[in-house]
Amino acid sequence: MTTELPPARVDFDRPNIARVFDALMGGQDNYEADRAVLREILAVAPESPAMAREVRQWLVRAVRYLTERLGVDQFLDLGSGFPTVENTHQVAQRYNPEAHVVYVDNDPVVQAHNRALLVDNDFTHISGGDLLRSGETLADVGRFLDFDRPVGLVLCAIVHHITDLEQARQVVKSYVGALAPGSYLVLLHQHNPDDGSAAADVATALQKRYSGTGLGTRYRTRAEITSFFDGLDLLEPGVTAPHLWWPDGPRLAPLTPVNWTSLCGVARIP
Repeated sequence: MTTELPPARVDFDRPNIARVFDALMGGQDNYEADRAVLREILAVAPESPAMAREVRQWLVRAVRYLTERLGVDQFLDLGSGFPTVENTHQVAQRYNPEAHVVYVDNDPVVQAHNRALLVDNDFTHISGGDLLRSGETLADVGRFLDFDRPVGLVLCAIVHHITDLEQARQVVKSYVGALAPGSYLVLLHQHNPDDGSAAADVATALQKRYSGTGLGTRYRTRAEITSFFDGLDLLEPGVTAPHLWWPDGPRLAPLTPVNWTSLCGVARIP
């Protein structure tokens, strides 16, 4: 089921966050402007496609945990991007077929793809809301979610595109504050260890590459990322690298510096 939206013009000559991630994941829903950004990323961190898969695998584990172990049956996925393998709704509805999921993305190409994917799914909905306009977005998705009951709020690899830290904090707080006690924040953010390590060098170089693409991006410190969870009850193992958040088994692939350029966490809203 979808939210009807007015037609929007798509500028294929400008890179788009969702399409760049699609290119990182080896998808087909991207254009030359997006692939140019991908080449910039790969020049610094050729392991980035593998890291994109790590991010997706972490999200799968987090949604599975909330659904299967904690009984969460509503999810709001902000800045969801293109459909790929193991989307939020697929994971949640595997454990609860009637779990409600709302995806929010203001890119019209993403919306079109999601509509096609979800045309026969009555428990999953699409909103074209703007992440930064939380009041309007919450009013729109409120048609599908019951904010008097717990919701899993997913902010996976999107908050670092809000370049002003205070604005980013306020945006996260505005959504968290609208949710019932017992809801959960699921957040992943790009990280600069800022400690002279190889990972810090990679993060610094990637931010410089992004700065020339028109895609606002900030690799923030651990303290800055942890501040998004202020006032919430962090679940173990706290704010950590994605591969360390309750992995499914022993790690087989070797770690590289890029594995330490993201931090994630899941926290309960009291």
